[in-house]
Amino acid sequence: MLETLTDSEKIKEIVKETNLKHIAIIMDGNRRWAKSKFLPSAAGHKKGVDSLRTVIKACKEFNIDYLTVYAFSTENWNRAKEEVDFLMTLLAKTIEQEVPEFNKNDIKLSFIGDKTSLNENLKKILTYGEDSTKNNKSLNLQIAFNYGSRMELTNAVKAIAEKVKHGQIDINSITEDTISQNLYTKNIPDPDLLIRTGGEKRISNYLLWQIAYTEVYITNTFWPEFDRNELIKAIEEFHLRTRRFGK
Repeated sequence: MLETLTDSEKIKEIVKETNLKHIAIIMDGNRRWAKSKFLPSAAGHKKGVDSLRTVIKACKEFNIDYLTVYAFSTENWNRAKEEVDFLMTLLAKTIEQEVPEFNKNDIKLSFIGDKTSLNENLKKILTYGEDSTKNNKSLNLQIAFNYGSRMELTNAVKAIAEKVKHGQIDINSITEDTISQNLYTKNIPDPDLLIRTGGEKRISNYLLWQIAYTEVYITNTFWPEFDRNELIKAIEEFHLRTRRFGK
């Protein structure tokens, strides 16, 4: 049956059949792509934004409910100040430019990560992006920015410990759901599919709790070259997997 459908119809059928709701992506390879083209790192990051626009559009087209992308890790502060400053500015400009399109296409934007160490202007822009799109429903886009999963889990443990300390919950009533509800991703289903571009075979401190039973797809394609067809390949590969959830 799938052979007679268009690409879009085929992927929609796969999404429905496999109950694929949430795709997470480690967007890796911007700098290596730029280097291969004899361009500065900034050119790779800019081209990476174009890829993100393409993937967001495709996820909406294919009826994916959630898309979570790794944009800036807590470890990325160790990069050259010039590059970090550029990434902060790029995020701010991108959000300001894209919010009208998000509203036009019914896309809800949220950020996961530690906002406290960001500059005040960037915080305001992130809040603007979230507030302006909070009532949208067709695609939930989470951008992990200044995000690290170990930090997220540490903060969750502290939050739960505080609740135990003040008698709000009993220590014996703590469950996996208690932990999940104290993460940045509370009320968001765990990813079904994790895509890593750029060929590296590691998780890089990304959604460690949430990807316990997530299918992992690694492609050698650098993020700036990842497009709709590459996303289709990942979803088709996901369709071939047998998910057992430890059973």
